[in-house]
Amino acid sequence: MKLTTSTKPATIAVSALIALGALTACSTGEADAAARSETAATQEAAAADEAQTPSDVLASTAWETTGATDAEGDDVPLDDDDVSAFVGWAYFDADGTFTMYDLDDSPKMQGDWTVDEEGTTRHIVAKDDAGEVQFERDSDIVTLTDEEFTYRVFPEEGNTDVYYDIVHTPTDHEEPAAS
Repeated sequence: MKLTTSTKPATIAVSALIALGALTACSTGEADAAARSETAATQEAAAADEAQTPSDVLASTAWETTGATDAEGDDVPLDDDDVSAFVGWAYFDADGTFTMYDLDDSPKMQGDWTVDEEGTTRHIVAKDDAGEVQFERDSDIVTLTDEEFTYRVFPEEGNTDVYYDIVHTPTDHEEPAAS
């Protein structure tokens, strides 16, 4: 069959559509492969997070106090008398020891720490330089993820209606050198 001038544009258009369809299929295949790869990476990261215990998460980074809220969810200034004692840098080591510093890098406390298996309570045992126990404290954990560590404090013993949530986020602040 011989193509006439009037059929050539139609043939060219059909050929172009076929080529475009083939390119789209290839492009879609590459996009699907990329999406599958990204999904697999996300699932692997999620599995790695699931494999971490709450203690692993707490020890995975240094933490900086970046906020506080009251029982109504309102922001509380970090220099407020009810929260200022909890503000600073915190370093929880995987060996179960911790050090904390004020934001001016002055030492605040040191000692031992644990988090229960469910990740609902952090226990600290503050010790002086000689290793003598100064105090122990349990704190309810509100949030413990790679992105946030928030615990709750109750300023009045036995009164759970009044509390403050102390919010920490990861920091790359180097732990101050021992003085």
